[in-house]
Amino acid sequence: MRLTNDRPYSDPEAAARKLIELAKSIEAVQDGRIHIEKINSLFLSKNGCKATGPEFGAGIRYAIEQGWLELHESGTFVRLLAPGENSLASSS
Repeated sequence: MRLTNDRPYSDPEAAARKLIELAKSIEAVQDGRIHIEKINSLFLSKNGCKATGPEFGAGIRYAIEQGWLELHESGTFVRLLAPGENSLASSS
């Protein structure tokens, strides 16, 4: 008997794809930067995706590793990357 439902964002790739979708819906500020807390609040909110903090972290890491997002050194902004813009993305 199964007592819990599968979490839709327990897979880092699924979480990353949702984070990219959310990032695309947010207006960027200076130099294409998007405040990470805006993505975070939509991803974690009860009215949004209802995801968890670890799912958010795994999704962000996956998106960065895939070259979909660039994390600012301050950790407060991300920037969407175009395919091929990140040279590391093509070395896998």
